[in-house]
Amino acid sequence: MSMADQRSTSALLYLSGVTVSFDGFEALSNLSLLVEPGEMRAIIGPNGAGKTTMMDVVTGKTRPDEGEVVFDGKADLTKLDEADIATLGIGRKFQKPTVFENHTVRDNLLLALAGLRSWYKLLLASPTKLENDRLNEILSIVRMEAQQNMLAARLSHGQKQWLEIGMLLAQDPKLLLVDEPVAGMTDVETETTAQVLREINKTHSVVVVEHDMSFVRALGVKVTVLHEGSMLAEGTFDQVSADPRVVEVYLGR
Repeated sequence: MSMADQRSTSALLYLSGVTVSFDGFEALSNLSLLVEPGEMRAIIGPNGAGKTTMMDVVTGKTRPDEGEVVFDGKADLTKLDEADIATLGIGRKFQKPTVFENHTVRDNLLLALAGLRSWYKLLLASPTKLENDRLNEILSIVRMEAQQNMLAARLSHGQKQWLEIGMLLAQDPKLLLVDEPVAGMTDVETETTAQVLREINKTHSVVVVEHDMSFVRALGVKVTVLHEGSMLAEGTFDQVSADPRVVEVYLGR
């Protein structure tokens, strides 16, 4: 079968026949999905379509009842816990930003970059040249050079989202999972977020779950539409927008 062949060769993330039930309700029903290395994929669908459950399965938060979830051609994610999966290089940004409010933007990024180094050491030691270079690079990608010395508490909602995307990037995962990044953003912030993610996608694979259709259009990437826990359609934004089944369950509302 071609999907199995592809799994062993090229796919970065491969879900096959994934089913998850909660008290008899099927949150995911025989879901299959293939994300290539270097790809950015948008995942859309109405509330209850299974988008969050899919992310939970990939990060090890939820175990599927059936199906395969394979990362990087070798790791079976259904057998690993959340910490192991994070170590493999899958990072997730949740919808609500969680930043260190009483630290500056730059220090937030430094804490994310240092990861396992202790806070105590970190706050005493000066960042290395390598760390400073990387911080400057991330600040540039997330468009926050001007705010780098500002306390995170003073940032706008949109800026907090960008900072958190930067903190995820600082951990350098192979795959970034980004959950509804533009919820509550202005149109200008939404457009900037699309630019930020396109920039990140030059060096990282990204899966974005979103409701905002103008944002998904701006990303200009392959779109997977979920409905009732299964894949309803997949293709370019224009292809899925024109699909009568997608219009019926989603766009027409």
